[in-house]
Amino acid sequence: MDFSPLGWGRVAAWTVFGTLGCMAAVLALDSTTFGDLSATQRQRSILSDIIITLLVAGPFIFFFASKLRELAIAHHKLAIYASTDSLTEVLSRGAFTTLVDAYLADVRMQYESGALLVIDVDYFKRINDNFGHDRGDEVLRLVAATIRGALRSVDLVGRMGGEEFGVFLPGASHSNAETAAERIRKAISETEFLSDGGERKLSVSVGGASFDRQVPFSTLYRAADQRLYAAKQSGRNRVALTAIGSATQAAA
Repeated sequence: MDFSPLGWGRVAAWTVFGTLGCMAAVLALDSTTFGDLSATQRQRSILSDIIITLLVAGPFIFFFASKLRELAIAHHKLAIYASTDSLTEVLSRGAFTTLVDAYLADVRMQYESGALLVIDVDYFKRINDNFGHDRGDEVLRLVAATIRGALRSVDLVGRMGGEEFGVFLPGASHSNAETAAERIRKAISETEFLSDGGERKLSVSVGGASFDRQVPFSTLYRAADQRLYAAKQSGRNRVALTAIGSATQAAA
């Protein structure tokens, strides 16, 4: 049974133990008069206290606990909406940055390496200009889904703004990051979107930075963004990575 704030287990526990607590309190208060009662009257009084508590306190506590559960569910949904990009259903920029920052601050206690990828859809403005913003939105949703499908469950994906996405790979080595970046690039290059003139190919440029020491998000993002610029300058539809804090500096 689910005893989280969102589950019915907590409602049941509140109802049972809350009712028992009320019952104990009522019997304790009423026990002051038991000395003046006969055995039969005492039994009737105890039975009456129990039945009244069950009929009054039980439903009230259940109602109260149910409302608390509804509030918890509403709060959970609001938290999801606040942290999720409404168009692509990946993390919003703020949520992505916060989670990566928290990981980087605690990197010594967990993994000792990782990587940040910055992914930009090639010629996205042309898609919007030639086929309309509705088709552009469809492309962004398609790209986001393709990126998620190419990653591990522990990896983070966020929309950084416009047609740019961020991917964080906790625990990934430089070579792992290169492999993941190339896998994403290849998967999207094999993806097509429907336009008025038929199916059209997509491509992305990927810049990235791996690390094997503690590094702030701003430094990591700046390095990855610089490599993205290099990938675009080199002709787009390619991957360029660098390594921070290592003797190996690589670009692909």
